[in-house]
Amino acid sequence: MTKKPPYTITEKAADYLAKIVETVTRLEFGTEFKRDIKLHRENRIRTIQSSLGIEGNSLTLDEVTAVIEGKVVVGKQTEIKEVKNAYEAYDKIMSFDPYAISDFLKAHKLMTQGPVKESGKFRSGDVGVFDGTVAVHIGARPQFVPQLMTDLFDWAKGSELHPVLKSAILHYEIETIHPFADGNGRMGRLWQTLLLAKWNAIFAWIPMESVLYQNRPQYYQAIEDAREANDSGAFIEFTLSAIFASIALQTKHQDKHQDKHQVNLSSTQIAVLKALRNKPLSRKELFAAIEMNGDSRSFKRHIEPLLADGLIEMTVPDKPNSRLQKYRLTDEGKAYLPGDPVI
Repeated sequence: MTKKPPYTITEKAADYLAKIVETVTRLEFGTEFKRDIKLHRENRIRTIQSSLGIEGNSLTLDEVTAVIEGKVVVGKQTEIKEVKNAYEAYDKIMSFDPYAISDFLKAHKLMTQGPVKESGKFRSGDVGVFDGTVAVHIGARPQFVPQLMTDLFDWAKGSELHPVLKSAILHYEIETIHPFADGNGRMGRLWQTLLLAKWNAIFAWIPMESVLYQNRPQYYQAIEDAREANDSGAFIEFTLSAIFASIALQTKHQDKHQDKHQVNLSSTQIAVLKALRNKPLSRKELFAAIEMNGDSRSFKRHIEPLLADGLIEMTVPDKPNSRLQKYRLTDEGKAYLPGDPVI
């Protein structure tokens, strides 16, 4: 019998699992998410930027988008290569068997080819995670890695545990075994997404990595807590909370679009949206474009409701009265203009 990795399913994790199942069903069948190809692409880019960002890649979301679109980006060539590699790996995600070592190595090669010497191969030397000069975690000895990974995948393939729970355990165990010289974090996140997507294909387009990136200290702490306890329970709980947050965010986004017909816009407000269609405008430029006096009364009547409904936004949100302040159309705002797809 294949050895089972140590884990505990807490009550909180079980509660998150129930919420995930319920919410993903609603997102899949109660919204337009499955058919929203443009949003899928944007979410994939968020996934890549976030997963690489966790590892220290400094490219912004706009820069990652530009790299994927084949545009010239000024930046470190290794970081640009990481983006291209990650895009290729995620693009092929549904072709991988989550329980095949050969596919695991193939995915690692796609993810790391170029910058990493032992790309597509289990590491040949010892490796550790350090906080300055202090070793936080030492991975398994290299001679044991192939068997440990084989045992892990054999257990996962035969286990009847729910795929969402199983995905979190594999993510954690990959981080703990540390099978590669580099790219372990990226592979742990990719493989969790793969298991989720094999359970429900909608997960291939949900950027769980964005929530992990935004909550990096908690992510690292969950790994550390699990290691100290020699039980992945704390990590399972945290990761499921991130999955649920990701799905809930996508559902909320879809609900906003589906409720857009409830917002009644005046002809002047439609004119404001049209004026912002191509570029951000200052308050003065905006009122000039709609041929109206831009006094405070007009602003309060026509512009503030658009800001409140999220149809337009400030370019300098933390300084509303900045002299550099401009206003731009949001994705929600685009939905009100003929010819602009809802994303």
